[in-house]
Amino acid sequence: MKTISIILKSLKEQIRSYWVLLLSLSMGPFFIFVYFLITETSKPQYTVLIANSDKGAFVKGQTINYGNELIGYFKNFKTDSVVFPFTVHEASNRTEGIERLKNKKADALIIIDTVFSQSLLNRKLSDSTSLVNVEFIGDLSNTNYLISAVWANEIVNEYALQITNNKRIVNLKETALGTSATASGFDMMVPGILIVSLIMLMFTASIAFVSEVENKTIMRLKLSKLSVFQFLAGISSVQLLVGVISVLLTLLTAIMLGFKYEGSFVIMILIASLTSLSIISFSLIIAAITKSSNEVLVVGNFPMFLFMFFTGAAFPLKSEALFTIAGYSVNIQGLMTPTHAISALNKTLIMNMDVSSIIPEIISIIVLTIFYFIIGGIIFKRRHLKLT
Repeated sequence: MKTISIILKSLKEQIRSYWVLLLSLSMGPFFIFVYFLITETSKPQYTVLIANSDKGAFVKGQTINYGNELIGYFKNFKTDSVVFPFTVHEASNRTEGIERLKNKKADALIIIDTVFSQSLLNRKLSDSTSLVNVEFIGDLSNTNYLISAVWANEIVNEYALQITNNKRIVNLKETALGTSATASGFDMMVPGILIVSLIMLMFTASIAFVSEVENKTIMRLKLSKLSVFQFLAGISSVQLLVGVISVLLTLLTAIMLGFKYEGSFVIMILIASLTSLSIISFSLIIAAITKSSNEVLVVGNFPMFLFMFFTGAAFPLKSEALFTIAGYSVNIQGLMTPTHAISALNKTLIMNMDVSSIIPEIISIIVLTIFYFIIGGIIFKRRHLKLT
């Protein structure tokens, strides 16, 4: 009964602190909207110019120009696995194409050789000495050119194989994990932003704990023989509810903006709940070393930014492993639970993997949560719950 009373009391206090609650609930959707705008305005798009110098070849009374057909093949090229991020334009000649490259109006220029058609016909007639020449021109230090050249080279080779009726020596098959092949940059960001929405619990939970001290109501709780566990369980239950609602609002915002949801909803809620408890437990440490809401807002900024920017939540981040446990790599960011939560969400939401694949992440989150709770509980009891 005491725990239920604490839950009801904490719920009322949380509603009264509606500005902090609104900040926590709105931060996730806000970040989702911001990252959506960023990815929409920075989608990779590459422009390829093709200058056809091919003079064609005379076959059975007809002139064939494979250079023109290659341009059409480029423009109509489709792939089943990934979105083709290229725009193909024709350049009237080499000089014009190079000028457009210099003015950054294109990323790569392809020059089709004057005997392109004749060379393909010779290869088709099993003339192994005939070379099919295609020239690529671009800024070799520019990543856009390198990506364009790789794709363009593959398309040219594919076209040549079709015309000459030759087969590839190596048949390469590419299999994507989950929806990673079709996932946009925005989709890849969503798992991290879902965790950002939970990191904001660091303020609401810390303030919920420390407000009992600030408002002097902690004295009544001491005299009522309330155990530390009952006190923590009551407040944590309300904060857990806030965390789950925050994740759902963030996920709903992402879906409305085009996020392709995959994986099990139950697993996502499980990960969100465990992460919420870990953030709440860490918040207990902040509450233990502060005495007022103002102090929480000052002291809490440092760990919040650590959790947000150095775990891969707001920005992708990767570092070398410090050690491995049963094959699971742990780095310096692994001391913060959001790192493991983001990894788990990426596996389930993007790669559509089952719960067995995220067992190491779940264990890591649980172990760190218990560690946070023990440290925070001990300090909080000695500073704020000890009768003197």
